[in-house]
Amino acid sequence: LDHLDELRKRLFVAVASLFVGFLLAFGFIGPIERFVMVPLLETLPEGGTFIYTEPTEAFFVRVKIAALVGLLISTPVVFWQFWRFVAPGLYGNEKKLAIPFVAISSLFFIGGCLFSHFLLFRIAFGFLGGFSTEYMTFTPRMQGTFSLYVRLMLACGVVFQMPTLVLFLARIGLVSAGFLLRNTKYAVLIIAIVAAVLTPGGDPVTMTLMAAPMFGLYALSIGIAWVVAPRRKDDDG
Repeated sequence: LDHLDELRKRLFVAVASLFVGFLLAFGFIGPIERFVMVPLLETLPEGGTFIYTEPTEAFFVRVKIAALVGLLISTPVVFWQFWRFVAPGLYGNEKKLAIPFVAISSLFFIGGCLFSHFLLFRIAFGFLGGFSTEYMTFTPRMQGTFSLYVRLMLACGVVFQMPTLVLFLARIGLVSAGFLLRNTKYAVLIIAIVAAVLTPGGDPVTMTLMAAPMFGLYALSIGIAWVVAPRRKDDDG
């Protein structure tokens, strides 16, 4: 019961930070909307624009944009609350990872979202919308487009947590650089499967763009594991 009460407390603080972030973002929704929409418009054919078919659709897209930016603003608080929840079950030396965990997890989550915004979504959406012909014109709805945008962004944010996870597991001795190197072939297979699952459209271009940074993150994770793992005589993993 004490543990459930602690979970309730941490969830309350995390949700409150999300709400504060949402209010801050909604207060500046004009420039934020332009920041989101301009790259999306650039993926459309010349003169193309998005449409909406329901009276409330454009308004709720703005609300969703504010909620997404609110999540990014509150990311450090959310990760800190997660750490505070699991910290009582850790050893003293493991609790020292609090600041590195929160800093690195927040940095990589936001980095994954920016990767999706500036690169992944623009290329993927440009590819998917590039099949217009003389008898077929691409006129996407804003709601469906933004839903795809959010799914890809959150997927990249989660995928980019790989170095954070390896940092923690390597520091407590559950994985090592040697272990990761020896299992690279399995990692490649898992990454391909994860990229296929996380890619909403299932097209090869988006899957490749999703998998490429994951391979780079896996290589980075091997380096992180080598640096932070406790030094032992037998480093066979």
